[in-house]
Amino acid sequence: MTLASWQHNYMISNGVRLHYVTQGDGPLMLMLHGFPEFWYSWRHQIPEFAKDYKVVALDLRGYNDSDKPSDTAAYRMGELIKDVEGVIRGLGYDRCVLVGHDWGGAIAWQFAYAHPDMVDRLIVMNLPHPAKFAEGLRTAPQLLRSWYIFFFQLPVLPELILQAGDYQMVANAFNGMAIDKTAFSPEDIEMYKDAAAKRGALTAMVNYYRNIFHQGFTSRQWSKLSVPTLLIWGENDAALGVELTYGTEAYVDDFTVRYIPNCSHWVQQEKPTLVNQYMREFLTAHAA
Repeated sequence: MTLASWQHNYMISNGVRLHYVTQGDGPLMLMLHGFPEFWYSWRHQIPEFAKDYKVVALDLRGYNDSDKPSDTAAYRMGELIKDVEGVIRGLGYDRCVLVGHDWGGAIAWQFAYAHPDMVDRLIVMNLPHPAKFAEGLRTAPQLLRSWYIFFFQLPVLPELILQAGDYQMVANAFNGMAIDKTAFSPEDIEMYKDAAAKRGALTAMVNYYRNIFHQGFTSRQWSKLSVPTLLIWGENDAALGVELTYGTEAYVDDFTVRYIPNCSHWVQQEKPTLVNQYMREFLTAHAA
């Protein structure tokens, strides 16, 4: 893995300047990270899939080197969907393989519903279908796991706690949750802390959560998604119970799920070889 060999670029999408890393040529594979990450969470996937694709790993708005709008409403799902659409079209494509983890997975699900014609295949990691997540939030076990969502609704305090002790809570999110404690090197943790420490980043990152109850997903009726979809799930996710995956096939016409035991929420970083294998198998079986 040679970070220096990857190209760093910027583009304007939906009025926001977004940073991304890219490698390879061919059909577009667009990767969307989660919280509290940035493009770097895909470091094990970028070189592998750059063999066949133009891989673009985005810094979502508010993260790392992308713009950080100050308005809380700038982080509503409708804006995030427009960002993705603008990136795909701005890169000169009309379709992509869309890959998302955590918040990136939430955006990927919603984008596939909004623009199924622009998603050739969908790969989501450790983020349930929005209908299943809404169901989960009505159960006591998932409500307990999702305590941080409600904590992040508070003003100011979440940012203060996240940055306390040299961003110790950010470091703990990775080292504390990972089953394989060797998955994150000290250098990896420093990169995540540095990204979170950028001016305006913490508030922007938390603002995703502050908009979560404005998204309408808790009451929306979901049709069946026509896009072939792979869900990869680390079974030992402390934040999202594996039961949130059960029954997803009722919402997706062509659905594949791969469970990875002894693996946390950080699935593509903790088990990269297996994740890459499952992605390859799915992409081959569903070749365009």
